[in-house]
Amino acid sequence: MIEVNLLPGVKRRSRKSLGGGAASSLKSLKLPDFDRWILFIVAAWVIGIGGLAWLFLGTQAAAATLSGQIETAVADSTRYAATIAQTNELRQRRDTIAMKLEVIQQIDEGRYTWPHIMAELARALPDYTWLVSVAQMDGGATPSFQIDGRTGNNFALTRFMSNLEASPFIRGVRLLSTAQVQEQQTTLHQFALEARFEEPPPDRIETVPLFAADAEEVSDGTAAE
Repeated sequence: MIEVNLLPGVKRRSRKSLGGGAASSLKSLKLPDFDRWILFIVAAWVIGIGGLAWLFLGTQAAAATLSGQIETAVADSTRYAATIAQTNELRQRRDTIAMKLEVIQQIDEGRYTWPHIMAELARALPDYTWLVSVAQMDGGATPSFQIDGRTGNNFALTRFMSNLEASPFIRGVRLLSTAQVQEQQTTLHQFALEARFEEPPPDRIETVPLFAADAEEVSDGTAAE
């Protein structure tokens, strides 16, 4: 490129002279080695303090988050503890009620056992035969029992045993012993029988109303309100 100097008397500076002046100024600004080490140490301290501040602020934020989570967990634990306590109390009540119901069922199960046995013994008893004692031999839902009595002859005893076997509530009638005894100058036959109670099938049991009004309603086909 061609350059024209339009100002007379002014000498054009060469690029080399300008470049040399800039280089000399840069050389004059060059820091000594001692100052560079101080600058490096200061920069390291600034970076270190900044890192520590960042770590501290991050730790504080994490601690605040964990503290909130702990408070939430404690509140949930308190609420769940009350719920668990209520649940355990309800379970205890349920178990208590179940035990009482079981006892009631066991009592109710055998409530009509002996009334049925005594009714069937009275129904099966023939003429000239009477009972001295009826004793339970073992318990349970189907108890066994022993019958001691007197009769005028062996035919009446045979009939009594047949009537007992025909009952839907009595099974396993067995003769334990028989002997002749004298009572009031009369020869009688003393006997001992063994039998057990048996629950009959539902279709063999006939139920009747306890009160006359209920009986009339049943016969009319109407239901009580």
